[in-house]
Amino acid sequence: MRVNLKYGRAGLTVDLPETPGFLGVLTPAEAPPLEDSQAELQKRLAAPIAAASLAQLARGKKNVCIVVSDITRPVPNRILLPPILDILEENGIARENITILVATGIHRPNEGTELEQLIGKEIAGRYRVVNHFSKRIETMAYVGTIGDRVPVYVNRLYYEADLKILTGFIEPHMWAGYSGGRKSILPGISSIETLQYMHGPEMIAHPLTTYGVLEGNPFHEAGLAIMARAGADFIVNVTLNPAKAITGVFAGDPVQAHLQGCAFLAQHCVHELAEPLDFILTTNAGAPLDCNLYQSVKGMTAAAKALKPGGVVVIATACSEGVGSPEYRELLELVDTPAHFLERLSRREFFIPDQWCAQETYQVMLRNPIWVYSGGIAREQLEKYHFKALSSLESALDQLFARFGPDARWAVVPDGPMIILQTQAMSN
Repeated sequence: MRVNLKYGRAGLTVDLPETPGFLGVLTPAEAPPLEDSQAELQKRLAAPIAAASLAQLARGKKNVCIVVSDITRPVPNRILLPPILDILEENGIARENITILVATGIHRPNEGTELEQLIGKEIAGRYRVVNHFSKRIETMAYVGTIGDRVPVYVNRLYYEADLKILTGFIEPHMWAGYSGGRKSILPGISSIETLQYMHGPEMIAHPLTTYGVLEGNPFHEAGLAIMARAGADFIVNVTLNPAKAITGVFAGDPVQAHLQGCAFLAQHCVHELAEPLDFILTTNAGAPLDCNLYQSVKGMTAAAKALKPGGVVVIATACSEGVGSPEYRELLELVDTPAHFLERLSRREFFIPDQWCAQETYQVMLRNPIWVYSGGIAREQLEKYHFKALSSLESALDQLFARFGPDARWAVVPDGPMIILQTQAMSN
C-alpha cells in the first residue's frame, strides 16, 4: 500500500504493509471547498454573524489594526486582506492609518520576501506592516489582570486602534481546543510577561487544555478574558480542507463567529476509535507547520491521544529550519531525563519562553515513545533530546511489528494534527 504523507512542501511517499490490525489511513472528513470563496467572503463581510457589517463598523473610525497570523500558519491572507482593505478605505479610513500587525507570538519576525509571501507583494509594499515582538515591553499596553492577578500586556498598536480586526483560520489546537478567534491575541500579540503565566506548567498540564475542548478549557477561557480586556471588534476566520482550500468563512462577532466556525470544523475533524492503538504513523501536516521541531509537538501530542500506554508515536516532519528558536534549543539542552525535566518545571526552577512545547513533548514521552523521521535534524541531535531517530519509515514499521506482534493495532494519519483522534473511553 502506497501512502503520501504531508511532509514539507513536496510530501513523502511511503510503502506500507496491510496487516490484520491496520485501521486505515485516517483523514479529516473533507467539507467541500467553497465554489467562490471571494464571493462568500464579500457576503460575510456585509452580513456577518452577530455583528454590524464591516462597512458600518469602519465609518467614523480614524485608524484600524488588522491582525494576521505569521508564516507558520497557512492562512489565505491574499484572499482575505484585499476585500477587507477595500471596505476600510471605501468607508473613510486612509491607507496610511491602516496597520497590519503580524501575530508572531514568540516566533521570529516575517520580513522581506517572506513577508511578501505571507500577505502578497502589493499589500506589503502599500500598507504599514509591523511584526509583533513579545519581548519588547515598550511596545506593549497594560490592560489589567485576569484570573489570579495575571498581568495582561498586549501590543500597543492594536490596543490603541479605533477599529480592531482579527483574521486567521480555525484548526484543532493542542491547548486552545481550536485555533482562531481569541488566539490571535493570546499568544499572537501578547507580551512574554503574560505568556509566562498563560503557558505555565499548571496550564499546560490541565486535562482540559487539549484538542477539541472549549468548555472548561482554562486556556480558551483565558484567551476570552484577555480579548475582553484588549478589545476586538470583528473577526474574519476561515476553515480549510487538507488541500488548504477554503471550506467556510466565519466573520463577525469575535466570540460568536469563532464558536460557529469551531462547531462547523468539529463535524469534519473528530474521528473516534473503538480502542487505543499500539502505534501510529503521523505528520505535522506538512509545510508550513512542520518547519521545525518546536512546531512538530502538535503532531506528536495529537497522535498520542489515540495510543495505549507504551504505544509509539512515529512522526515524519521535515523540520527544514531545524529545532527552532535559540531559546528552544537552549531548553532542550537542559533535559537530562524527561521525568526530571518535568519535575523542575513544576517547581518553577526556571522560565524559558518556549518551555511549554518541551513540556508537552516530554509529558507525551513519559507515556509514549516518540520516533522521528526528519531530513532537517541530525540523528545525534534527535537522540540527545530523547527521541528515537529514524532513517526509514519502512524499517521503523518492521521494528514496531516485532515489538507489538503481527496483529498490532495501528493507523496512518497523513494530515497530522488536522484530525482529532478519540477513543470511546475518551469521548464518554
